[in-house]
Amino acid sequence: MLDSRVASFAKIKFNEYYRKAYIPISELSRREFGFGDFESKIVKRHISFRTFNEFKSYILSDTPAFISVSTSIYRYPSARPMEKKERIKSELVFDIDSTDLNLKCQLKHGRSWVCSNCLDATKDEVFKLVEDFLVPDFGVPDDKITINFSGNRGYHVHVIDEEFMNLNADARKRVSDYITGKGITLSRFFPNIDNPKKQLRGPKPDDAGWGGRIARGMISALNSGEERLVSLGIEKPLARKLLRSKADVIMGITTGNWDKVNLPKKAEVWNSILKAMSISQTTFIDKNVTSVMDHLLRVPNTIHGDTGLISKSVESISALGKFDPMKEAVLFRGGTVAVHVNESPVLEIGGSSFGPYKDKDVELPTYAALYLMLKRAAVFR
Repeated sequence: MLDSRVASFAKIKFNEYYRKAYIPISELSRREFGFGDFESKIVKRHISFRTFNEFKSYILSDTPAFISVSTSIYRYPSARPMEKKERIKSELVFDIDSTDLNLKCQLKHGRSWVCSNCLDATKDEVFKLVEDFLVPDFGVPDDKITINFSGNRGYHVHVIDEEFMNLNADARKRVSDYITGKGITLSRFFPNIDNPKKQLRGPKPDDAGWGGRIARGMISALNSGEERLVSLGIEKPLARKLLRSKADVIMGITTGNWDKVNLPKKAEVWNSILKAMSISQTTFIDKNVTSVMDHLLRVPNTIHGDTGLISKSVESISALGKFDPMKEAVLFRGGTVAVHVNESPVLEIGGSSFGPYKDKDVELPTYAALYLMLKRAAVFR
């Protein structure tokens, strides 16, 4: 449980921000809201507001730790049970979180913590989702995609194109399955992979959908070197053999001839490689968020109660490359706070690095002290 002094201090700081903040929410009166405290992100839900002023008055009087809103638009957003709300349409949403990525850095600092590598990895997944799937494969226009930093470990990607907002749960599940590579059979792209006597024909880099994605992924792996090939399950001697003939192998893939190198048990080898690639290339998304339309997500530009950072909106996919959440989502830059840190990895925030700390008294900028306290890593000194 969060220390009571920390909770009181955080609510004061949050209230300061909300008094001045304007938080645009499209179709506000037709959305369901949920609110949480420092122990649970959703404590109250089935709440609606007629106007922004009504919404703001509520959050100023209560100052919740978490403010969430429905991705669905309803006729009666505060009705219960859910069926009585009468859903009109729902945004198609993807939740990308570093805890799903199984990153090496997490072995050092744990899954609940984030470092620059974690945030860069989630950003890469957003680019992959948008640029490799949503735009080319599903034809979603750039201006119908919004991206928000979650305020903690990743990003929320919303598709607000009317065509997709009217999809039912089953169709949303199919979108999710396609993006995550579920159910992909390699025989679809390599029809003669089990016939060792025939030349192995496969997809080309410019093929549409998963076929082209597999070809481009293999070329990328070859260009990345031995370590990347080994990570795909290739034994080192075979990886070195492939790399010695890299130019020929890449040329073969480019023309659809995946048989450029004489490999023992070629079907077994390529099948193993491509299975590993199909997993590594999937976009990590929360399937429940994508397919379940009753979900509530953080309201953009509201504060995350576990970090004190705001759920910052990113202007566009092109702006994402330069977006640094640990700088641009930082609030409370004035003053310092004396804290006792029980234990903390290095914290990179606000353009500075703090720590690592273990059983140490320090004075930190308010935003860094609040971050550590909300992460339960520190208390007031």
